[in-house]
Amino acid sequence: MSKQFILFLINTSCLYGAFAQNNYDVKLIPAELLPHANVVKRMEEIRIDIKDAGRATIYNKYALTIMNAAGDDAARFSEQYDQLISIQSIDGTLYDVNGKKIKSLKKSDVQDVSGTSESSLADDDRFKLHDFNCKIYPYTVEYETAIEFKGIFYLPRWLPVADENYAVEKSKLIVQCPIAYQLRFKTFNYNKEPQTSSVKLSQVYEWAVEKLPAIEEEKYAPEWYEITPAVFLAPADFEIQHYTGNMTDWKGFGKFIYALNTGRDKLPGNIKQQVHTLTDNLSSPKEKIKILYEYLQKNTHYISIQLGIGGWQTFDASYVATKGYGDCKALSNYMYSLLKEAGIKSYYTLIKAGENNNSFLPDFPSANQFNHIIICVPQATDSIWLECTSQTLPTGYLSGFTSNRNALLVDENGGTLVHTPIYKRSDNLQTRKINALVNEEGKLTAVINTKYRAQQQDDLHGMLEAISKEKVGEILKTQLNLPSYDITKFDYSDEKGTLPVVNEMLELTANNFCTISGKRLFITPNILNKASSKITGAATRKFDIKLPAAYTDIDSVEINMPAGYTPESIPANVSLDTKFGTYNATVKVSPGKIVYVRNLQRNSGRFPATDAVALSDFLSKIYTTDRARVVLVKEENK
Repeated sequence: MSKQFILFLINTSCLYGAFAQNNYDVKLIPAELLPHANVVKRMEEIRIDIKDAGRATIYNKYALTIMNAAGDDAARFSEQYDQLISIQSIDGTLYDVNGKKIKSLKKSDVQDVSGTSESSLADDDRFKLHDFNCKIYPYTVEYETAIEFKGIFYLPRWLPVADENYAVEKSKLIVQCPIAYQLRFKTFNYNKEPQTSSVKLSQVYEWAVEKLPAIEEEKYAPEWYEITPAVFLAPADFEIQHYTGNMTDWKGFGKFIYALNTGRDKLPGNIKQQVHTLTDNLSSPKEKIKILYEYLQKNTHYISIQLGIGGWQTFDASYVATKGYGDCKALSNYMYSLLKEAGIKSYYTLIKAGENNNSFLPDFPSANQFNHIIICVPQATDSIWLECTSQTLPTGYLSGFTSNRNALLVDENGGTLVHTPIYKRSDNLQTRKINALVNEEGKLTAVINTKYRAQQQDDLHGMLEAISKEKVGEILKTQLNLPSYDITKFDYSDEKGTLPVVNEMLELTANNFCTISGKRLFITPNILNKASSKITGAATRKFDIKLPAAYTDIDSVEINMPAGYTPESIPANVSLDTKFGTYNATVKVSPGKIVYVRNLQRNSGRFPATDAVALSDFLSKIYTTDRARVVLVKEENK
């Protein structure tokens, strides 16, 4: 253990008290915590000692009892560090079911690995990793760490219940800071104020919980912090690598970001000339924006560069112009600079990117609510949004990666919260037409044409841009929900626009598509789009329902039947109209032909837990109807 950490313990022992030796015998776990628990947190104590606006030490001690193999991931130790975060010490111990010590952590047991991804040119992220690799259940792991922050741009969150099927015996968060320091915090599912006390020239805050039973998984649940106890922390005044700022409001935080990046929009002379060559003869600002965005896409590519304050401070525009690459900050700043040279006002914009990652605390300004930069170009009637890390997205389309969430526009006046575009269910459209033939052996031959629009095409677009056609073909061999099939031909094309489209053409054969029983042939007319979503435990649901992006699926299927068969049973038409969406499915059988039409329109939004039974009924009816079969019977020879 380092001398620095020993001094930290000495200085805080009178405040926090000495740690008692814990008994991790599994028999001591309260009985009410055992149901549904893969992991039981026996104890946790997080101490944050804030020395001033730029320095803090965090001490963390926790013990987890792993009840079964499903809890093994929780037992693995991982701690990130970089130029601004240093790990002072790590200790660990493994205990058996009776709480008897089996093994202590050795320094040589800890892995030290790079956190740099393949897309990173420079990244100072590293991780300390360890795993006792115990497979005799139950067992307990205990870890202690001391971590020093060199600059306080953000503070950790306290989430005692880390996951589903995870019970907590006791957990505590203690924050000590100078009396003059303004600690900001926001609590969830914690119905009292923190305990506070004063020690010499310090203020102490304490939150604690005990005996929290495990939460079972509920599909479409809200954000984790909305359903379990949580405390979010953030500074008011802060300092990071000699840069200072204040984040008590978004305006102040935006001013810091603007100051951090000011003066980095200077373009080389040849690039300025290129901007004017491209745009001077265009009268429409939208045309200028489009041509400059396409110029950016053709002449730059994304590479992550995250070093210290460089995680927030951009490389200047001339760097990108010379190198032809940059991270999201640098590419967005470069686009901002190109637009500025063309006389077009735009905003460097902070956002939290990620699929369905639209949770945000607008009343709690903090740095860790952002992980990405884009550009917003205001227009008379609307704004044009530009994702500057993509070389293929059309002008103005954000995709599910950054749509429908809060973002922070930054300029010299500070930060302003806005909301990015929402793609409606009519925008996120999938239309599919299938022409198929079924023979007497139950073999299916089909030509399938599908149009995927807006968020419906996001994943497919990304895959087509990332991998070869040969690899796409390999994926198609395993992707379709058919018992046995061969793709004999496939092709893709795209349509650029504010709502981009990917067109897919497949030709396939599927043996044993139909079930044969004597003289009967059983055909499922919904060939490819069978819903799989269901909700269990609806009657006892505890948490609200949060449905993700809205969408529409329209399937039209025409199946030519083998000669000599007539219908014996045809599924009834189904029509559903609920607050969660609408669904219609029709089957018509005429001589030699089955025509099937399916239209599903799913809504997004938040619904109370009491709606779970109705949602379950809606999804179950869709699930059943999607699998309904036409029964054909072979005519007797006369």
